[in-house]
Amino acid sequence: MRLTTSVFILSCLCLLTACHQQNPPKPFQTSTEAAQSRPDPHSFSRHDQVIITHLELDLTVKFKHQVLDGYAVITYQRLDPSIKQLVLDTRELKIKGVEAINSGKNTKLLWRKGQAIEGLGTPLIIDIPSENTPIKIHYQTSSNASGLQWLSPQQTSGKKQPFLFSQSQAIHARSWIPIQDTPSVRVTYNATIRVKPEVKAVLSADNNHQQAIDGVHTFTMQQPIPAYLIAIAVGDLAMQQISEHVAIYAEPAVLEAAAYEFAATENMITATEALYGPYRWGQYDLLVLPPSFPFGGMENPKLSHITPTIIAGDRSLDSLIAHELAHSWSGNLVTNALWRDAWLNEGFTSYIEARIIDAIYGKERMLMEATLVHQALLNEMQDLTADQQKLVNPQASADPDDYFSGVAYDKGRFFLEWMEQQVGRQIFDQFLNSYFTQHAFQSIETKDFVNYLNQHLLLNNTGKITLNQVNTWLHQPGLPDFFTPPSTSRFKQIEQQVKAWAAGQLPTTEIATQNWTTQEWLYFLRALPTQLTTQQLQQLDQNFALTARQNSEIAHDWLLISINNQYQAAYPRLIEYLSSIGRVKLIKPLYEALMENPDLHNLAANIYRKSRPGYHNIASQQIDAIVGSIEGADG
Repeated sequence: MRLTTSVFILSCLCLLTACHQQNPPKPFQTSTEAAQSRPDPHSFSRHDQVIITHLELDLTVKFKHQVLDGYAVITYQRLDPSIKQLVLDTRELKIKGVEAINSGKNTKLLWRKGQAIEGLGTPLIIDIPSENTPIKIHYQTSSNASGLQWLSPQQTSGKKQPFLFSQSQAIHARSWIPIQDTPSVRVTYNATIRVKPEVKAVLSADNNHQQAIDGVHTFTMQQPIPAYLIAIAVGDLAMQQISEHVAIYAEPAVLEAAAYEFAATENMITATEALYGPYRWGQYDLLVLPPSFPFGGMENPKLSHITPTIIAGDRSLDSLIAHELAHSWSGNLVTNALWRDAWLNEGFTSYIEARIIDAIYGKERMLMEATLVHQALLNEMQDLTADQQKLVNPQASADPDDYFSGVAYDKGRFFLEWMEQQVGRQIFDQFLNSYFTQHAFQSIETKDFVNYLNQHLLLNNTGKITLNQVNTWLHQPGLPDFFTPPSTSRFKQIEQQVKAWAAGQLPTTEIATQNWTTQEWLYFLRALPTQLTTQQLQQLDQNFALTARQNSEIAHDWLLISINNQYQAAYPRLIEYLSSIGRVKLIKPLYEALMENPDLHNLAANIYRKSRPGYHNIASQQIDAIVGSIEGADG
């Protein structure tokens, strides 16, 4: 999607907003060229001139109309005394009025909306009161706000109450809060959320396991966070405290299984504190969302949002919990100032995730997961341009989500692992510990990290890492020649078995799968020949019950194989799988595989038409591009 301005005539805008202003401010620049002058090209805000410091929300959740209705109070600091306007990011917000909060009496403020830009939304431009008093904005969200998903009772596990949840990353907070929606700006916030008494509200804040009075919930976030980490969820939620710092929120039908699955979370906190210093957020709660949640997890501080697809019954997929927890240091505590530097969040977090798994489950599981990740990264990079394979992509993107590929996560992780190997784990841990301490509650760019790295690691360990090597990792495509990929003997044994089986030298019944972990099953499935006969597929299915697997990751890989080989016995499971979850990582490759075969286009279209209403907007936008143009299927 390109940055294009919507065709709105400035004079029409003035007519539409004339009742709010007598002396219109100067036109707000919204051209692509003007974006280069803003500190963040994905935000209208000029936070280099006026910066928000605190937010207060008072919102009523209206399930019938699928909107949030209320107000936001903005406290700010004017960095440039000559600036007379505050610019906020919005997307499809209905602004009802803006006023200055004065002691004893509020006064109306002049405001207007600027020109919209596709993908970014619309700037809200407010005249700043001369006394710099807080600004109160009365507003209502759109029923199709990109950062909110509204579910009917039928789309939940309990089937009793509706459900609402937010996904604000990367720039969707502006669809439900008028705010400076950039990771460069950090705010503290308080919130009052009003819901019907039958449901419970939770936020990325101090939830305090409160019992609401008449459906009114109050929240406080004392640590400053960027807008993309502000989160809300409302539904039929139960809570179970599972350790000193950890509670699970989930629908009642899911709670017991989630509490068992995530039992290692407290140990993960303890292990990470031993490596990188104290956990600075107080409580660390987990919210298990309905299956339509489009991601594996979202690191909203104090309340990570988690997909139910990692509830495997054996804790084999809880690396995702380690990942979201790791964000409490990398991402939430030290944040990328711009989305083009997403690797500062995700690469660091993926590295810490691996260290947590090593500490909790041992080196062998860590190496198995690293090998799978490396395999997936190489496959993904085949479809990326040279610039997209760089940790710092020099090409500007209209959509910040474009920066969230395996490169940011996994190439970033391998970069840090490589540095650890060059200087030794103890020295590298000391460096990271000081890095998190020095930059706590700050937003930085890659150049800031490189400067700190040079001063506090490279110069103290001369000859072990050079700036040229660092720049190769950051600014060259692919993985450096001097990088040694991870490997494990467990996978080599599986590979030998697969080769013998494919050559007809090893019967399916004699493949040694006893006590295999999820990681070993995934490697086995990915090592199978691309083309398999129906007889081979039937033998694998009969011996290992692959079509019936409820482990979402194993099921995904088997269903992908089934599509590519037109194994029709797995199609009922495929239909059930795609219609019951909305996690993009798991559903998108299956739709892509279906669409690669013209004989399966109708199947893909029919599944999607029935499943799309339950998908999140983020998921449906991506699947629309794959399946949406298919016509002629049965409705």
